[in-house]
Amino acid sequence: MTLPHRLDRSIVIRARRDTVFSFFTDSSRWASWWGAGSTIEAKPGGQVFIRHPNGIEAVGEVLEVAPGERIVFTYGFVSGKPMAPGSSRVTIHLEPQADGTRVVLAHEFAEAAPRHEHVQGWRYQLSLFANAVSNIAQTHATERVDRWFGTWSDADADSRRQTFAAIAVPGVRFRDQFSAVDGAAELVPHIGAAQHFMPGMKLERHGDLRQCQGTALADWVARGPDGQERANGTNVFLFNADGLIEAVTGFWGAIKR
Repeated sequence: MTLPHRLDRSIVIRARRDTVFSFFTDSSRWASWWGAGSTIEAKPGGQVFIRHPNGIEAVGEVLEVAPGERIVFTYGFVSGKPMAPGSSRVTIHLEPQADGTRVVLAHEFAEAAPRHEHVQGWRYQLSLFANAVSNIAQTHATERVDRWFGTWSDADADSRRQTFAAIAVPGVRFRDQFSAVDGAAELVPHIGAAQHFMPGMKLERHGDLRQCQGTALADWVARGPDGQERANGTNVFLFNADGLIEAVTGFWGAIKR
């Protein structure tokens, strides 16, 4: 099939390649990207079905699968407009990156008009894809954020060290108006010093974590030994492709004396 018109796009998702590829082999994950009721059979000759939230349906056939690396399928609309089933071809290739996975997409068309119509469509759909994958990659984000806050009232240095080993990369970075610290080895004693100058202070998350593609916002409050709020603020957490905390930036709000 000669397809002279081509659209190319790529994005980097902060998730491992096997996690990204699972969205092409698991219909529930495929549907979390495209819309409820969408399905895929990841084998040559397997059927691709997409039901967009607005009710528009697309279908295709899987042409090629290289596990963990590549999938190729035809693509067209059930209605036949702007292109009939089987009249275009989508290739998605996954490349490992230091900070995750690069998704490289090529969509080939028989005619120029539908190619132009899909430029914004793929820009939007790959953005949705990045969020859907990140939601899986960062499944433990809330737990790890809560453990991060918990270390600030943990009086045992060895315990703090073990916690950071479980929830963060060794070179984790922390910045706020009182901190410019690189690495868990420096962060552990830094917290000990904070406890010395602010004895009995406890940090806790306030409200739900807000996540977007490997970055999360967590509001927090600091309470004194009497349980009264002494300060509040917001932390920005950056997670790596394995869901571990890579960097934290803290923004303080009100400080109550």
